[in-house]
Amino acid sequence: MAGIHFSFDNFEQLIDLNIGIADRLDENRAERFTILYCDFGGLNLEVVEKSLAKTLRNSDSVVNYVNDYFFVLPYTDQFGAQSVRGLFEAFFNVELPSVMASYPSDGENPQELLAEIQHSASRVLSNDLVCLNELTQRG
Repeated sequence: MAGIHFSFDNFEQLIDLNIGIADRLDENRAERFTILYCDFGGLNLEVVEKSLAKTLRNSDSVVNYVNDYFFVLPYTDQFGAQSVRGLFEAFFNVELPSVMASYPSDGENPQELLAEIQHSASRVLSNDLVCLNELTQRG
């Protein structure tokens, strides 16, 4: 399977790891990774797993909480993340509810990035992403 799956409990540490790698390898402060959130509600989870295998790179990370999927896409700006979302939408032939946040432009630490995802989902999708509450309130 392309894309490495991590436990939701480790999501904050995964983001922190990606920040550390990005800071170590790239000093120009470009968008060094993007977190893409997609709501796969209503889709067959077995088919979702097949789409992940066909769409994601080995360097991409996946965290999910039920049907809420979060993808950490290294060296991917928001345009690239939109392309990934487009591949998922083509695979399922549906428009997927999604939002994204990029490091460092949308946040400098895991709490800021997750808060941006949560705020965008609330505003754009009318989805409060309650699953992120505990993570965003730690910082």
